[in-house]
Amino acid sequence: MSMIDTIQRAMVIAPHPDDEVLGCGGTIARLAALGRHVDVVIATRGHAPRFDTAQVEQVQAEARSAHALLGVARTHFLDFPAAELDRVPRAELNAGIAALVAQCRPDALFLPFMGDLHFDHHLVFDAAMVAARPLGAHYPTRILAYETVSETNWAAPYLAPSFQPNIFVDISGHIARKIEAFGCFASQVRPFPNERSVETLRALAQVRGSCVSREAAEAFILIREVA
Repeated sequence: MSMIDTIQRAMVIAPHPDDEVLGCGGTIARLAALGRHVDVVIATRGHAPRFDTAQVEQVQAEARSAHALLGVARTHFLDFPAAELDRVPRAELNAGIAALVAQCRPDALFLPFMGDLHFDHHLVFDAAMVAARPLGAHYPTRILAYETVSETNWAAPYLAPSFQPNIFVDISGHIARKIEAFGCFASQVRPFPNERSVETLRALAQVRGSCVSREAAEAFILIREVA
């Protein structure tokens, strides 16, 4: 039995809209195809003057369309300020994410990698780990970190933690759905050779797949598992 077969309720926490598709889109689609419940949490929202209202509404609509394609059961939009999480008291961020983890009770949690270049990713990772503390009878029994192109690979690997995956999820049958979902983010997709391009996303899936003799895969770091 594979790891995917043991997951009944998953939660993917993304700092910003599209991170969840870039890092976990194929895995989300595979879980949904198996009839599993998947919640997606978007931790931040653009606030003026850095982001205008129309831009924010567009990207949230794009996320909803992408999630519908992937089979996400429910999308939760939090209101923490994008690109300004370092100004938010840690206790507030921790409480916001912890409330959803307690409400949804996932058995598997997918998080951004703590070594990502964007500091929002690091802060969301830390807050989610606080929310997932193994206390009491109910907490996520599996925690994995995903990679996000242009964030995970742009960090300084000799100065910060480097992404060295030890879990590979076969998404050979779901890569097309992942690419289609990413295409919903018209405001975010860039032409190749920009990393946030369809070509790069497909290439990364092929590289990760080739590591384990599969046509396409998503790579993760297993943070904790309680068996």
